[in-house]
Amino acid sequence: MFNKSKLVNILGINFLSITNKQFVDQLKTDSNLHLNRFVVTANPEIVLAARKDKEYASIINSADYVVADGIGIIKGAKILKKPLPERVTGYDTMLSLLSWANQEHKKIYFLGAKPEVAQTLSSKIKETYPEIHIAGINDGYFKDDSYIVETIKNSNPDIIFVALGFPKQEFFINKYRHISDSIWMGVGGSFDVLAGYSKRAPIFLAKTPFRMVLSSSSRTSTNN
Repeated sequence: MFNKSKLVNILGINFLSITNKQFVDQLKTDSNLHLNRFVVTANPEIVLAARKDKEYASIINSADYVVADGIGIIKGAKILKKPLPERVTGYDTMLSLLSWANQEHKKIYFLGAKPEVAQTLSSKIKETYPEIHIAGINDGYFKDDSYIVETIKNSNPDIIFVALGFPKQEFFINKYRHISDSIWMGVGGSFDVLAGYSKRAPIFLAKTPFRMVLSSSSRTSTNN
């Protein structure tokens, strides 16, 4: 874990000031120690949603690590004069952990996406990362949590990737993280990208409501 001096508060969310490599190395260490970790890779949409929902904001800030997934967060941090070193994306972090898990024969559980995406993902993982032990792959279209919970309990994965989209994935992890001392990480639409069903979003910052909120916050801070 990192001390509070490594945290940067942006619009009420405590972001970890860290590089991608440092973050992945930390997660590897945590996993090898069988520590329970809740990871949020927060993009501007998540931050804006948290501003409108106090419970969601509380859950995000209860996570062990919140990193900046989005160029909007990085540029926004500069606007607020609270610079972060670089973007730490959920997708890239997931790929780094998959590569490491393949080398170390780790167990991984995959939860989320549409049934056809989950099926394709299973084949993709077996082909690309043959040394990974798949603890389970379940799509996100389930009505009862009990089967998922029991599977995770029984398999005790090293890493659990949850691709239910926000805020559902964060609520799910917060509710069930106690059942397994694993790295629990929300990864949004990453399964769709990895399985070849969609492409990664381009890196750009448009004049979005998020940027306008940041600009407003910056002016308010200056005037106080």
